[in-house]
Amino acid sequence: MPLTDSQRGAPGDLSRRILGLLNLYRLLIPPTLIAIRYFTAPQAVVGSTAPNLFMALCALYFTAGVILVMALRFREASTPSIAVTHGLVDALGISAFMYVSGGVGSGLGVLLALPVAATALLAEARTAAFIAALTSVAVLLQQVLGQLFAGASAADYTSAGVLGAIIFLIAFSVWPVATRLRESEALVRRQEVDLANLSQLSQYIVQHLRESILVVDPEDRIRLINESAAEILGDRAAFPGALLGEASPRLLYLLSTWRQNTMTQADSHGSFVAADGAREIAPHFAPLGGIEPAPVLVFLEDTSVFAGKVQQSKLAALGRLSASIAHEIRNPVGAMSHAGQLLAESPNLSADDRRLTDIIAKNAERVSTIINNVLSMSRREANRPERIRLGAWLSGFSEEFCATMQWPAERLNIVAGDGELEIRVDPSQLRQVVWNLCDNAIKYGLHPTEQSVIEVRYGRLKPSARPYLEVADRGPGIAPENAERIFEPFFSAEQRSSGLGLFLARELAQSNSATLLYEARQGGGTVFRLVFSDPSRWEV
Repeated sequence: MPLTDSQRGAPGDLSRRILGLLNLYRLLIPPTLIAIRYFTAPQAVVGSTAPNLFMALCALYFTAGVILVMALRFREASTPSIAVTHGLVDALGISAFMYVSGGVGSGLGVLLALPVAATALLAEARTAAFIAALTSVAVLLQQVLGQLFAGASAADYTSAGVLGAIIFLIAFSVWPVATRLRESEALVRRQEVDLANLSQLSQYIVQHLRESILVVDPEDRIRLINESAAEILGDRAAFPGALLGEASPRLLYLLSTWRQNTMTQADSHGSFVAADGAREIAPHFAPLGGIEPAPVLVFLEDTSVFAGKVQQSKLAALGRLSASIAHEIRNPVGAMSHAGQLLAESPNLSADDRRLTDIIAKNAERVSTIINNVLSMSRREANRPERIRLGAWLSGFSEEFCATMQWPAERLNIVAGDGELEIRVDPSQLRQVVWNLCDNAIKYGLHPTEQSVIEVRYGRLKPSARPYLEVADRGPGIAPENAERIFEPFFSAEQRSSGLGLFLARELAQSNSATLLYEARQGGGTVFRLVFSDPSRWEV
């Protein structure tokens, strides 16, 4: 592939290294020759013809070397001009040393080999030939001057001619190697540009992906993260080089669990709450490369997006299930309950029989509750969102809840973070969700030794400014192994529960563009957070 002018003209790293070596060689010649002249045997031929001129030449040649070093450091020049300049300095300088040392017979002509080879590496064929010719002419010229003024032998013309031929041989032997080196350097330069472009392209693609991804090294440091993932983890804590544990301790725990258990499955079987407190995120892991330990590619999935996609199909399936339950189970359960009531009215029942009839009645009531919850989901009407002031709505809700559940009003604390907070929901469905959460706090969130208090907090999340409502208690909390399943239908750690309350609450929240999240409360207890839609996205 032919080289462009710019590729020929600009000295690359290889050219600068060659010039640096040549400059060092040039700076070492004068002190070396002086040492040979004055610190070796008296019969040394170096500088013997003209000792004073020899010292002047050493000073001049050394000065020229310093100037070329400074020029290489502070001045940009094209490779051909550099080659010609260096070749001219070395041809004249070393030929002058030969003249003051008795000509070709001094043996100093060997000093021309490295400069000729170096300049041939830097220049094209014509330039290399020109430098070789210039050097040969300088050698012959010093021989002529030596015969005229220094008593040099005419027999040395043959040696001068042989030296000139060797100079041409060196130049033309080195030039093919120089050509391959320049082509290799140009290829490397183009590949570096291509790699830089590919790196920029990959960075652009990663940063603008809708999917949230990051790469974590074996030391649990974030090596790569796009904007979407940084938003989930928090821009201030999630950046390349930061520790994953500082950005999200929960995500680090899920990653460590995945590493310990298996690295063949992508799913972590866990989730965490985003930094804005408004989204539940499910991570997926995949190892990178074949080394051990390998970096891990982490995909962060917003579960609310997936939940919204499957909600319709899930409700359709529940509708079919509820129809089957209504026709096949409800009537037999009603008959069993009625029969149990009639049997309980019999005056001849023993104490053991009455205990059995109580069991029948309680379990029949439980089955009926499950049936009614399922039917309520299948028959749920479309929500009718309204703009309401959350503080005023909670005041009315607390009065109704305390009166109905016979719960002391002083043990239901409403903590306002924003007294003027406005939300957009269906009031009846919001009442159902909050009532369910408060009812669960009474049933399962009672403190074993202290007087239990239900806290209902509301305000705006930082930094998203989305409205939220929390129901918190100081009960025993939820076991970690059950925390991931509490929103599943028919799942319950308590036998007295139908397992549909939290599932129905989340469904109602999603139908109102809200998100229901669970967090373990510091110091013990549970926190259920209801995050409402962004007011900036409300329909006019």
